[in-house]
Amino acid sequence: MRLVRIAATRCGPPTSANGGWTAGLLAGLLLEHAGQLSGVPVTVTLRRPPPLDVDLPVRLTGDDARATATLQGPPGDGNAEDAPPVAIAVLDQSAAVSPVSPVDVTTAAAAERRFTGLRDHPFPTCFVCGTARTAGDGLRLQPGRVDGGRTACTWTPHPNFSGRDGRTDPASVWAALDCPGGWTTDLSGRPLVLGRMTALVHRQPAGGEQLVVVGRHLDTEGRKTRTATTVYDAAGGIVGRADQLWISVDPATFR
Repeated sequence: MRLVRIAATRCGPPTSANGGWTAGLLAGLLLEHAGQLSGVPVTVTLRRPPPLDVDLPVRLTGDDARATATLQGPPGDGNAEDAPPVAIAVLDQSAAVSPVSPVDVTTAAAAERRFTGLRDHPFPTCFVCGTARTAGDGLRLQPGRVDGGRTACTWTPHPNFSGRDGRTDPASVWAALDCPGGWTTDLSGRPLVLGRMTALVHRQPAGGEQLVVVGRHLDTEGRKTRTATTVYDAAGGIVGRADQLWISVDPATFR
């Protein structure tokens, strides 16, 4: 059992952590526990909004392909084993995470001017796509519409999100793979939060590297929406790819 604390700066909605960043944090702990450095898809299911600025137990069980990581809520009675699960991560060797077709940097930069969150954003302080965040405080992704039911934006990882080796931390890569999928739908009229994400991160990009993130809408049924995202480097190589399941919520009552 170990403890993690998600800083308030990593929020999605104001009172809970960004789903993609939380999923990436848990995925990293799972891969470390299983002795896997990269090249393995991880599926993370979010059971409830991840709380901020509080110690959360992480339970790591199994080994190799059977390893599981469970992020638990704060133990109300002091018993961490009885705390409700916030998120569960599993290695998902059979996952087929198909990449979204790329666009060039010029197209992605032009799409940012069409980012609908500039006019109406349900969660303006979101770590990933919040318009109230500043450079180095959040990722400041602004995915705008392009053809084929896709979004696109540029991403130059800030050094604040890099480790000592100059590489962007895995949780921030997962975060960048998160919101551009959600913005393939009209979030101003139908806000979504992440329910499940499967991602395969091929490498951690360097701070300051020029990247493009693309998202694609797959389908919507009732309150559920499925999307896919991919991060590309300047040479067209895939940095990471993911698919997501989103759940529509009322931002006024979501906690």
